[in-house]
Amino acid sequence: MFVIRTTVCLFVGLNVAAAQTAVESTVNRYCVTCHNDKLKTSGLSLSAINTASTDTLEKVLRKLRAGEMPPPGMPAPDAKARAVAVSAVETQLDKFAAQHPDPGAPGIHRMNRAEYRNAVRDLLGLDLDDAAINLPPDDSGYGFDNIADVLTVSPLHMEKYLASARRIARMAMGTLKPSVSAEKFTPAPGVANDGYDDLPPRERGAILFRRYFPFDAEYSFLVRVRGNPAAGLPPAKLDLRIDGQRMKLLDAAIDTAEVNQGTRNIDLRFRLSAGEHTVGAAFLNESVQVEGPPRLAPNTPAPNANALAVDYIAVGGPYNLTGPGNTESRQRILICQPAPKQSEETCARQILTALAHRGYRRPVNAADLAPLMKLFTTGRTDGKTFDTGITLAVTGILVSPDFLFRTEHSSGALSDLELASRLSFFLWSSIPDDELLRVAEAGQLSNPATLDAQVRRMIADPKSQAFEENFAGQWLHLRNVPSWKPDAKKYPQFDEALRRAFERESDLYFQNIMHEDRSVLEFIDSDYTFVNDRLARHYGIFGVKGSYFRRIEAPHRGGVLSQGAVLLVTSYPTRTSPVLRGKWILENILGSPPPPPPPNVPPLNDNAEISARSLREQLEKHRADRACASCHAKIDPLGFSLEQFDAIGRFRTEDGGTAIEASGSLPDGTAVDGLAGLKKVVFGRRDEFVECLAAKMLTYALGRGLESYDQPAVRAIRRRAAAEDYRFSSLVLGIVNSVPFRMRKPS
Repeated sequence: MFVIRTTVCLFVGLNVAAAQTAVESTVNRYCVTCHNDKLKTSGLSLSAINTASTDTLEKVLRKLRAGEMPPPGMPAPDAKARAVAVSAVETQLDKFAAQHPDPGAPGIHRMNRAEYRNAVRDLLGLDLDDAAINLPPDDSGYGFDNIADVLTVSPLHMEKYLASARRIARMAMGTLKPSVSAEKFTPAPGVANDGYDDLPPRERGAILFRRYFPFDAEYSFLVRVRGNPAAGLPPAKLDLRIDGQRMKLLDAAIDTAEVNQGTRNIDLRFRLSAGEHTVGAAFLNESVQVEGPPRLAPNTPAPNANALAVDYIAVGGPYNLTGPGNTESRQRILICQPAPKQSEETCARQILTALAHRGYRRPVNAADLAPLMKLFTTGRTDGKTFDTGITLAVTGILVSPDFLFRTEHSSGALSDLELASRLSFFLWSSIPDDELLRVAEAGQLSNPATLDAQVRRMIADPKSQAFEENFAGQWLHLRNVPSWKPDAKKYPQFDEALRRAFERESDLYFQNIMHEDRSVLEFIDSDYTFVNDRLARHYGIFGVKGSYFRRIEAPHRGGVLSQGAVLLVTSYPTRTSPVLRGKWILENILGSPPPPPPPNVPPLNDNAEISARSLREQLEKHRADRACASCHAKIDPLGFSLEQFDAIGRFRTEDGGTAIEASGSLPDGTAVDGLAGLKKVVFGRRDEFVECLAAKMLTYALGRGLESYDQPAVRAIRRRAAAEDYRFSSLVLGIVNSVPFRMRKPS
């Protein structure tokens, strides 16, 4: 007999005893038949368990709520009896967790590449790309690359960290060895005719890039132009800008060093101050034929490939340098300068105390400063300048375990400083800023009102873009978009401009929900999305002009389920995949991932010519196999509901002359018909979606996988969200105030 001996809350008008009886009756009638001491189906017996059996009860709860048990064909409770059982088991599990809080095992967390890059930016004022930092790729676990257990440290890591730290410190201090060299920059794929947001909107054939210029000096800019001016248009004018300011407006037909087979080189030189600068070049729209023939229908070919465009810019130098300049990095580091009669060590100690304080995310003491001061002395002696001494000490900070690793020492509730670090790496993928550190050091961060205010401030800060890039990029699999390659013969309409538009739409959509504090249910459905003219044409939306993205009403494209990026990465290069799409929905929307396929199961035909009908027939055969049936029965109907969208996200009504059938039934008999039917199903299971999103966020926030003892916290986050109209901030604040986030289990 199923044994439950804790108080059950009132539910749908039942008193405690009635609810207790209803649960036991449901489990004994529908579950114990298979899951008893004798049969132990799937290795599980429910004959005699209690509320301390959290692992087992969480599995029972998940299966009951999803309608996965009892299996199809077996007697099952009606909706009311199932709801009573689910609520009762939830209540007793949550009560047990409140009486026995378990925040999970602590972990030592190494910064991943994104966190290291952001920490360098926020500490030293250097915003470098991954190529400049040059660290090894990070492994992933539980869907994210910030999981402590997989962020191991190899000899290669330490070698790369040391090499990167040396270069970063020299760049920040302006102590790089002067050496004339050239670096080539090419346009990002897909923007030549769509333009950049940071350039004037009516310029085309563009290039835009950021570069760090190490000295106050002259630098050369060799601009290579390709294409031919269109007949009948004004002379081609090339607009060269640095930091948004026009440096030169050139007649590309005259101001050239050579003309050879449609390419021209334009060589310029400017004096620039040391530091980061944004360089851009593009042709004025009136001198470039970008539209080509009228494109009235969606999915028509890209603009004229012979249009004028910047092929690349080669930056050379430095020439005639005058010094390291007064860069943002030097201003942040050199908070003092030793006076002629002042000891350099006094100023160095002041500088390194401030840097280590921010870099180590805590106050520093004499033991922290001793090795840094030793490095300063060594660098000062070898380099013969104060700056070289500081450079070597900065290198030491960047490779210190106190900088590279997050460690916590509290037992029970986290200290305010530990909480500050958890917060900043959660929302910013970086170190705390001065305000967050100040509040934490004053012991005020754990105050509920202060914590709430800080969380809201951090969400509003531009640095929260890291949360969209790193959390949403992995939750929605958006990071896969740049490498996905649809078959060029089958999908000639797909190009780099469309790929870029897919990414931009999803980025803006997530940012809109986050920064406007909208309901997270809008991830499932809304009446708007974000498009430019290229994406609008692809979606069959008319009246959108210009390369810039804007919010439009689009009821049939609202929500992530119909966004091009998601539809792309859940397809094969040659065709759609109901299995990939259904599995993605179960994993990332409903939080019920299917088990891996059994061995020796033959794969589906991946022929590019496979039709919708033959694909459905193949999957029906899969479901006929008992080894495949249980999973495919819940995967396929969800996946087929999106079959009206092809592998590059276009809406269609037929495939290969066969009408698309975008319908099916889930194991519990629920019908799923098309995108609208899928959204209805997910809204009907909104608790599962919100808990799935909360679990994903909590995993990301903690840097570890969730266990059964974390599930009560996930449910508490969901209940808080429901009480606050599911606003984005309600999930974030629910996580920040949860037991797993605020506490540490003794090691």
